[in-house]
Amino acid sequence: MAQKGVQLERETLISCPICLDLLKDPVTTSCGHSYCMKCIKGFWDGEDEKKLHSCPQCRQSFTPRPVLLKNTMLAALVEELKKTGPPPAPADLCYAGAEDVACDVCTGRKLRACKSCLMCLISYCDQHLQSHYDVAQLKKHKLVEPSKKLQENICSRHDEVMKLFCRTDQQCICSLCSVDEHKGHDTVSAAAERTERQRELEGSRLNIQQRIQDREKEVKLLQQEVEAVNGSADKAVEDSEKTFTELIRLMEKRSSDVKQQVRSQQKREVSRVKELQEKLEQEISELKRRDAELKLLSHTEDHNQFLHSYPSLPALSEATHSSSINIRPLSYFEDVTEALSAVRDKLQDVLREEWTNVSSTEVDVLLSAAEPTTRAGFLQYSQEITLDPNTAETLVLLSEGSRKATNMKQHQSYPSHPDRFTKYPQVLSRESLTGRCYWEVEWRGGRVLVAVAYKNISRAGRESGFGLNDKSWSLFCHQNSYSFYYNRINTLLSGPLSSRVGVYLDHRAGVLSFYSVSETITLLHRVQTTFTQPLHAGLWLCDDGATAEFCKLK
Repeated sequence: MAQKGVQLERETLISCPICLDLLKDPVTTSCGHSYCMKCIKGFWDGEDEKKLHSCPQCRQSFTPRPVLLKNTMLAALVEELKKTGPPPAPADLCYAGAEDVACDVCTGRKLRACKSCLMCLISYCDQHLQSHYDVAQLKKHKLVEPSKKLQENICSRHDEVMKLFCRTDQQCICSLCSVDEHKGHDTVSAAAERTERQRELEGSRLNIQQRIQDREKEVKLLQQEVEAVNGSADKAVEDSEKTFTELIRLMEKRSSDVKQQVRSQQKREVSRVKELQEKLEQEISELKRRDAELKLLSHTEDHNQFLHSYPSLPALSEATHSSSINIRPLSYFEDVTEALSAVRDKLQDVLREEWTNVSSTEVDVLLSAAEPTTRAGFLQYSQEITLDPNTAETLVLLSEGSRKATNMKQHQSYPSHPDRFTKYPQVLSRESLTGRCYWEVEWRGGRVLVAVAYKNISRAGRESGFGLNDKSWSLFCHQNSYSFYYNRINTLLSGPLSSRVGVYLDHRAGVLSFYSVSETITLLHRVQTTFTQPLHAGLWLCDDGATAEFCKLK
């Protein structure tokens, strides 16, 4: 504890705040801070050009430059401490490296700064910063993390801290600038402007976070769609394998039946022929034996013996009739081959015709379901839509939970936002639209454009209007007609007039349809294209007092 006390005494009483070493020729300023004579003179030499000298610790100013005298009491204390041997300087001092902010007060090898003061415009190490915690006037100073850009807070013209912000010229200025070249401009304190910008920044962050949530939701939906596609494809492959397996089994059974039938018929025919062949061979043997007997009798020379033996010869058995021997052509089973060839040709024709249907059915299943033909069919894809106030042009007033837009004569006090339209009174939806969606818009009081657009549509200039570019598609609703706009091309439409318009979107299939909705639903126009980004619903209110509202369908 004694050593710690000595160290504290060294730091608070006999250490120079500039060189951080024992005081050499100690002097004390009128504000009460002590320095080495050489250190404080060197510090003030650097301030001579300003003709204003200050204390490195409390920043109290002196005019003219003070004449300093040696503090004999401190000098004696330093000498006494030298005799008793001061404790060694701490070994863990953090010296500033190339990437660090150095203490502006340290001389020689500088320590790393721990804070920067926006009032003093100086960075301090732990030791030199202590006065900002001890001195009442310094406690009011604004301390921030060490910064190398403190000099950017100094007015290059008046060499004064810039505490004001000129909204006219959008730049930081000092108090002298406000009465000089910025006289009459809209100026506020830098803190007030920071508060306003901070509010806008938070609004931008909320918008970004909302967009992140929207994108994450879309990614999740796309992932679900991938899973659905994979599941459907796996089931289709499994079913096709079962179907072809059944077909193969059926063909194998038919092949086995034909084989068995041919072999059975072959066996019967061969057995019949062999049976007949045996009869014929027996008859041939009998005839040869009888012919031998007759030959032998014919050679008998004794007439009486011949006559006696002749009547005793047995009668010949009945000969096999030639009609019982059915000699067929050599093509016994060619009719089977011809029949199977005919079956094969028919099967190939069926497969060729039906396979086209199977292939197109697979593609249709992957791309899109058929477009509904009734309002009830469309309602199964109904989408709740709200309008994004950050996109609304200042003449557009949102109400009914941001579902309704009205063209007002007076500008609304919306904060500035990068997503806001500035040329035409129009607004986009918060929701991004993918997949199959349907919504209806009720419009009254003047001409209205019901549109869809990509999020990155221009926000300013003539090209920002819905239908005046290649990033938006719009139905122009007049009091007595409809027309369709895309990329500045106007297409006049025919159809029953109604104050309600239905919009059907099949994003994946590239289908966008507009309908007139009353007691019946009538197609006004259909677009077939390829959408490369998610879409947003949009409204353009052309006339004063015109209103458009997204209807609740659920």
